[in-house]
Amino acid sequence: MSWSLRARLALSFAAVALLAVLAVSVLANIALEGAFRRYVRTGQETANRQLVETIGRQRLADGSWDRAGLENTGMAALERGVILRVVDSSGAVVWDANEHNSGLCLAMIEHMAANMASRYLSQRGAYTEESYAVAGGATATVGFWGPFFLDDVDLAFLNALNRLLAWVTLAVLAPAAGAGVLAARRISRPLDRVADATRRIADGDRAVRIIDRTRIRELDRISAAVNDLSRALDDQEALRRRLTADVAHELRTPLATLQSHLEALVDGVWQPEPERLGGLHEEVLRLNRLVGDLERLARLEADAASLERLESDVVALVRGIVRNHDAQFMAKGVALRGPAGDEAPVAASVDPDRLSQAIINLLSNALKFTPVGGNVDVTVAREEGGVEIAVCDTGIGILPDDLSRVFERFYRADASRGRAGNGGTGIGLTIARAIVEAHGGTVSAASEPGTGSTFTIRLPG
Repeated sequence: MSWSLRARLALSFAAVALLAVLAVSVLANIALEGAFRRYVRTGQETANRQLVETIGRQRLADGSWDRAGLENTGMAALERGVILRVVDSSGAVVWDANEHNSGLCLAMIEHMAANMASRYLSQRGAYTEESYAVAGGATATVGFWGPFFLDDVDLAFLNALNRLLAWVTLAVLAPAAGAGVLAARRISRPLDRVADATRRIADGDRAVRIIDRTRIRELDRISAAVNDLSRALDDQEALRRRLTADVAHELRTPLATLQSHLEALVDGVWQPEPERLGGLHEEVLRLNRLVGDLERLARLEADAASLERLESDVVALVRGIVRNHDAQFMAKGVALRGPAGDEAPVAASVDPDRLSQAIINLLSNALKFTPVGGNVDVTVAREEGGVEIAVCDTGIGILPDDLSRVFERFYRADASRGRAGNGGTGIGLTIARAIVEAHGGTVSAASEPGTGSTFTIRLPG
């Protein structure tokens, strides 16, 4: 049989509450009964001594005994479950309950045994006698069920106490069950909302948000996680649509150029001169670069485990990249500076080829947007817990509103940072971020418009 979460929680709360009440009842019963046993033993000892004192007062001044008084005392004791025998100093029996009424004594002993057996099945008890000295050298022997016994009044008291505890348990069970139902509703309703929200997200509704809040931290964290998931899926969907539009836009221009030029060649408007064919070849190369970059980015994002990590000196790696690209920067009139020759090595486990590609992409971006006479500096430093590589330029900078989006595919802050004139595909920074994240690191950008930008790679280890 399948049970709902609410029913299971309600039953669980009720069961826990019932067990708690039962445990308290049992412990209370044990404690009270232990105290009651001590009370009975103490009372029994006190009654025995009072009985001995009463017997001592039955001895007359001439040394004889008040037989009637002894009989009254013995019968009163017998009614309390105590069998009395008095022997004088010569050893003669003065009064003996067994001789006076042996049948009643036997019945009393059986009654005491039945009372104790009804209450304490596992306790070993037996008829017990204790002797006390009486004035004048006499001895009083007091017989009872030991180590203690309960009379009918004691049993009635204990039974009433147990009934009270049972009623308390039953009285607490109903509120406990009610509290369990309320608690179950309080927990299950937010979970129902979460389940409904995830079902709607799975059906394609990316605008779902769970607004209601509980006072249960874990449930609120689940709701927040579902909201974050919905926002992330919504952002991914928007990014997918934008990517489709951006790819179409990037392909449209070279394809339109190729189409118009080929139609002109086919119609005989243009002659297949080397210069015109070279222009067509440039457009094909641009398309090829774009497709190649998209394929590379897809592989990087899909399979970070394909990195071929080696223990490498990052300082030497960066120094080699700077040396290989220095000519490009000099041709534009931009100074490129890397780590000094005497700089200490900084070791890290990286894929040298992939990391080089990321740094080259950052350098290429810096070169595009740094004017003549500017500077680009590349630094490597050992930071706590990892390695930091920074590419700092004195270029045109990035506006604050655009800074958080510079790593998105095809994103361009303005026309001045467009593809025209620089031959870029618009996803160089995206590829750099994918490479760094495949290494388990992060890449960030900081910039002041008109002053320059700093792109920082942080790698673990």
